[in-house]
Amino acid sequence: MSEEIKNEINSNEDTNNIPETEQEENHSLENNIEELEKERDSWKDKFLRKAAEFENYKKRVENDQIALITYAAESFIKKILPVVDDFERSLQHINDAQDLDDIKKGIELIYNKLLKFLEEQGVTKIESIGKPFDVHFHEAVMQKEDANLPPHTVLDELEKGYMLKDKVIRFAKVVVSSDNQSN
Repeated sequence: MSEEIKNEINSNEDTNNIPETEQEENHSLENNIEELEKERDSWKDKFLRKAAEFENYKKRVENDQIALITYAAESFIKKILPVVDDFERSLQHINDAQDLDDIKKGIELIYNKLLKFLEEQGVTKIESIGKPFDVHFHEAVMQKEDANLPPHTVLDELEKGYMLKDKVIRFAKVVVSSDNQSN
């Protein structure tokens, strides 16, 4: 009987040991789950912060672009205001002027100042008179016969053309010699 009792005691110990092992495993799994949940929450928090930062960045860039578009001409306007001031001063004194040559000189000075400003901005005139007609620079408004020039030569310029750096911003409106000239 003692052996039976020993076997029974041993079997009870084995069954008691199994639940303890299971409890340890459960406890270990619960710890792992808690750690994984904490890690998940940490990643979720980081993701939400990054998403919020990105939204703020998008809004900031959008506001910067709106400001850039709204105030893009600001530096240009600041630079042209002195020319406007010169015109205003001239208009104030035009009635007091005794000499027409003084008025003419004043207007020429303002005109030259304006041209210099435009050149500094990269604006140049398109030279047309006497040159062959070119659709890339000219817009033909009329044709005239001229026996002294070859056909399709610019005779006159009705409106000057301008380029901004290497781009035509206004075509020159020109009168061109016709090709059906009588000899």
